[in-house]
Amino acid sequence: MLDVLLFSLISGFTLYLVIITMPQPPDLFMVVIFLMLLIPTIVALIQGAPFVPTPMNAAKKMIKIAGVKKNDNVVDIGCGDGRLVYIAANDYKAKAVGFELSPIVWCIARIRKLFWRSKAKIKFGDFRLFDLSKTDYIVCYMLPETLKKFIPKFEKELKKGAKIISYAFYIADWAPVHIEPSDPKESISEIMVYEIGKQYNK
Repeated sequence: MLDVLLFSLISGFTLYLVIITMPQPPDLFMVVIFLMLLIPTIVALIQGAPFVPTPMNAAKKMIKIAGVKKNDNVVDIGCGDGRLVYIAANDYKAKAVGFELSPIVWCIARIRKLFWRSKAKIKFGDFRLFDLSKTDYIVCYMLPETLKKFIPKFEKELKKGAKIISYAFYIADWAPVHIEPSDPKESISEIMVYEIGKQYNK
């Protein structure tokens, strides 16, 4: 309920600011387009997944320590500009898919795909509507409160042995099977690797 209220307040205030600062009254079409761009972006922010790109060195390290191999299914549950799935697809020949809720960030990822010449897929939408049963690896850079919300889906759909590689943040109540220490020289934070079937082993 609090999320809905916060979303409504932010959306209304932002729309009000845009309207009063425009040189002429906006038409209905412009308002609709504005809302189509604004709403998913604010939803992404409320859900705890602001667009903060994973450092490139960290992204490469995440895919490497995961042990991704050719034809493995890799999913980035909040792909941002797509760098993690592009690395997985281009360097390791994995079947990589990234999900992004913000249309603006999704557009950035699609543009970057042209430069990467990658076969990775970038989908606009919520990964929670996607079946994870064939997923071998999930990569993510999300806040712990958000990751905790995803635990039921992870445990219900991911197969035994599937791994989740989380940059910087731990998954509540789960024990990682590996912790890659931070590297201050490279400006890389800790990287946690979790494995389904072993997530509660202490």
